[in-house]
Amino acid sequence: MMQPIRVGIGGWTFAPWRGPFYPAGLTQAKELAYAAGRLTAIEINGTFYRTQSPASFAKWAAEVPDGFVFSLKAPRVTTHRTALAESEPSIARFLDSGLSELGDRLGPILWQFPPTRRFDPAAFATFLTLLPASHGGVALRHVVEARHESFAVPEWFALLQKHKVAAAIVESDKHTLLGDLTAPFVYARLQHNAEAEPEGYAADALDRWADRATRWAAGKAVEDLPLARPPAKPVPRDCFIFFISGDKVRAPDAAQAFIARCKT
Repeated sequence: MMQPIRVGIGGWTFAPWRGPFYPAGLTQAKELAYAAGRLTAIEINGTFYRTQSPASFAKWAAEVPDGFVFSLKAPRVTTHRTALAESEPSIARFLDSGLSELGDRLGPILWQFPPTRRFDPAAFATFLTLLPASHGGVALRHVVEARHESFAVPEWFALLQKHKVAAAIVESDKHTLLGDLTAPFVYARLQHNAEAEPEGYAADALDRWADRATRWAAGKAVEDLPLARPPAKPVPRDCFIFFISGDKVRAPDAAQAFIARCKT
């Protein structure tokens, strides 16, 4: 059975989107609802920088339609700490901040590590054991973006698979692109948004990624991405595709062009 493909952008409050994406006269208070009517997911950046309140999570959940999801970027106080194996208290504070108020609008939690952090098998083995499968009665899905080249090894992906944590698939000039699948879902962050492109992203790249997403969602093999180890068994997987960074002003255009491709 075909699994959902959810497509979105990073955040929804960005002044340069007012005009190109948000229509003139739209109040800032209505921007989330407007974006949620045209996209199917948003990756929240604010949770990376500061603790949010349960009331905020509940408000966001009430402003988006059924089927829409928020991915949350986990706090940097956890991912950027030196002693990674001592992260349990900060993880607990984050999970207790009101995530359960999102209910079925809660998508994956993204744990993004600094590009200077190298792969330490023992430290990361401990860290992954600290990520719970549920909290407050809500199932949790976790994804890791580890940006140092030392993570491009089979041992890292085997460790993620053991804990059913996804490896973020990132298209970026600063990131090693690997398509290894380690969880029951796929999480991709596409960072080549370009102001000069008619659709906000190169048309051939949108074609390729849309084909990959539909194949992942249908449980078919994707054979045109580099891997660190033999490919995972093709099974239908939820897909989360975010247009992040690059010429950010064009991210909504790229996301909408991607959604249109997946519907045809």
